[in-house]
Amino acid sequence: MTVSKALEGVRVLDMTHVQSGPTCTQILAWFGADVIKIERPGEGDATRSQLRDIPDVDSLYFTMLNSNKRSVTLNPKTEAGARIFKRLIEECDVLVENYAPGAIDRMGFPWEKIQEINPRMIYASVKGFGPGPYEDCKVYENVAQCTGGAASTTGEIESLPLVTGAQIGDSGTGIHLVAGILAALFHREKSGRGQRVTCAMQDAVLNLCRVKLRDQQRLARGPLKEYPQFLNGGFGNAVPRAGNASGGGHPGSVVRCKGWETDPDAYIYVIAQSGAFPALARVIGHEDWLNDPEYNTPEARLHKLDQVFAEIEKWTMTMNKMDVMATLNPLNVPNGPILSMKELAEEQALRDTGTVVEVDHPERGKYLTVGNPIKLSDSPAVVRRSPLLGEHTDEVLRTVLGLDDKEIHAARLQGAI
Repeated sequence: MTVSKALEGVRVLDMTHVQSGPTCTQILAWFGADVIKIERPGEGDATRSQLRDIPDVDSLYFTMLNSNKRSVTLNPKTEAGARIFKRLIEECDVLVENYAPGAIDRMGFPWEKIQEINPRMIYASVKGFGPGPYEDCKVYENVAQCTGGAASTTGEIESLPLVTGAQIGDSGTGIHLVAGILAALFHREKSGRGQRVTCAMQDAVLNLCRVKLRDQQRLARGPLKEYPQFLNGGFGNAVPRAGNASGGGHPGSVVRCKGWETDPDAYIYVIAQSGAFPALARVIGHEDWLNDPEYNTPEARLHKLDQVFAEIEKWTMTMNKMDVMATLNPLNVPNGPILSMKELAEEQALRDTGTVVEVDHPERGKYLTVGNPIKLSDSPAVVRRSPLLGEHTDEVLRTVLGLDDKEIHAARLQGAI
């Protein structure tokens, strides 16, 4: 098999920071693009120093979002810095940014000027909101989850809205932006021109909540039978929070397993899918349900789901969650153990596929990071450590822009690099 990098030859000017933008550019780097991360001289990406676990060493927050990139320190607001930035625009294929609205414009490089400098440039941005009354507002992870519909539909019944631990606002939007960039690169092959790519965090979260928008429309035509509210309290005029009820039309619930008294993750999610229900009933010792009109149809069970899952739980509490999974999977009963971050970090299968990777860092030492979740058969991703601040400044200025020692020294005297 010939191993090749899918995006080899694509150069990305990475003007991103924190999480949403770096998620996007890290995936492009994993695919083989040359990602040149621009950072403020002396400071760098704010996450280098956020949530540090080792003094004066780049944080895991930074290292886990900036694999496979090159770091260049640059201040485009200086005269020399603006010249260097203009040259980088000429030499790059994609510019990605997730600054506050208008930040790149204020540096003196609005989209119209970028198009003049490099008509093939693809300019991609993460925004908080799309055009409308909120488009100038800053957005962070939890704000995106709240304004995109996730929080209103997450949480226990009749309790507070909850945000999820999955970073669907930041990383979710970054992944969406990758799709837009790849589409624009493909289009450029035909048109010869770059284009503007934008992805709003509110829009990305709403896209990930599309089944809830589906249910909002269904709700207008009658109650949602698969929601617990169908039995215990009715519905208002909006899709409610439904605890751990399945959103796929089949009843599901988290149930306790052996050891739950001391292990906060000794649980498993079981779906009582209609096609697999006979096997599930038999294995938990309730074969009698299969001939009982009170239980042997999905419609009849709707009114007894609390009892059904209580009986399932009596069985799951007799064994650990992995044994439950090993028992239910051959029966085609959908289930999933609640896996802790510790369990995932130690899972050998994830190491074998490159989903969890151990990387060596010159200052931090060895650390774990997430590898590329998108697997290409001919273009496997090799995860390299994140760059030190400004580690590749001279290298990029010489090899990409062709600057000589005198020009680099002059730029350094100005504080441009």
